[in-house]
Amino acid sequence: MRPSIRQLEYLVAVAETLHFRKAAQNCSVTQPALSAQIQQLEQLLGIQLFERNRRRVLLTSAGREAVAHARQVLDQVDGLADSARAATEPLTGDLRMGVIPTVAPYLLPRVLPGLRETRPKLRLFLREEFTNVLVERLNAGELDVLMLALPVSGDFDSQLLFHDDFWLALPEEHELLDHKAVTEDDLRDQEVLLLEDGHCLRDQALAICGRSGASESMRVRATSLGTLSQMVSGGLGLTLLPELAIGVEAREGSGVRVRPFAEPVPHRQIGLVWRKGSSRADEFKQLGEEIVQLYDAGQPK
Repeated sequence: MRPSIRQLEYLVAVAETLHFRKAAQNCSVTQPALSAQIQQLEQLLGIQLFERNRRRVLLTSAGREAVAHARQVLDQVDGLADSARAATEPLTGDLRMGVIPTVAPYLLPRVLPGLRETRPKLRLFLREEFTNVLVERLNAGELDVLMLALPVSGDFDSQLLFHDDFWLALPEEHELLDHKAVTEDDLRDQEVLLLEDGHCLRDQALAICGRSGASESMRVRATSLGTLSQMVSGGLGLTLLPELAIGVEAREGSGVRVRPFAEPVPHRQIGLVWRKGSSRADEFKQLGEEIVQLYDAGQPK
C-alpha cells in the first residue's frame, strides 16, 4: 500500500506547526481524524514520525526525512495540476514568488499594477527574504520562483531580466560631486557604508571596494537601502546604490546626491530562478518577459 496524498498533507501540516490541533485547523479536519491518519501512516511506513506527549510534539529523525519526501511528492502533484491549467490558460491561479529586499520595494511597485491588469486571474503570494533563505524555500517546494541577483548556485534554471547599474551615493557638498562620472579608482581610501551580512548586495559592493582600494566603514551597518541612504544624508559616508533604488532613495530633497560610474560600469544582474524541470518553466519565462516590458515602460525617458 502507498501513502495517500491526504496523509502526506497531514504529515507536512503537523511538521510545520508541531501541534496536532493547529494542523487539523489548517487542514479543515477534526483533530481525531488527522491523528488517525498520521497513526495509519506510521504503521504503513513502519516508523515513528513524531515524538509526542501532552506538552510538545517533535519530529523524529526518520520523520524529518519523511517530511522532505512528502513535500517533494506534494510539489509534484501541484505541478501536475499547474501544468494542466497552464496548458489551457498560462499565468493563472496561485504563484508563490520570493524576492530579495534590495529589489522588492523598488521593482514590485512598478510592475504589480500592470500584472494585475493584464493577468487578473494570477494570484501572487510574495515573500521577501535574503537570497539564502529564498533558495532554501525554493528547494523545499515552498516557493515557485524567485526574483534576485544572478547567478545562484544549485540545480536551477534562470532567466536574466535586466542589468542594474551601480551608482555612487554621496552626501551634499562631497568632493566627488565635482565629477560628472566617477571611476572605481575614485573610491580609493574612501570609507563605504554597506548593508549587514546576508544581503547579496553587500557581497557585490565588497567586491567593488576590494578592486578599488576602498574600505568598509566599521562604524555602522544598515539593514536596508533606506537606512543606508539616511546615513549618507547625515554625512556618515558614501555608499553604492543600484539604479533600481535611486528614484526612491536619492529623490529630490533626500539629502543624497548620486553620480554614475564611467565605463566599465559595475552592475548586478536581476533575474528569475526556478527549480530545474519545473512544469511551469514556460510560464516563468513568459512572466519574466512581461516584467521586463512593464519595467521598461516605467523607466524615466
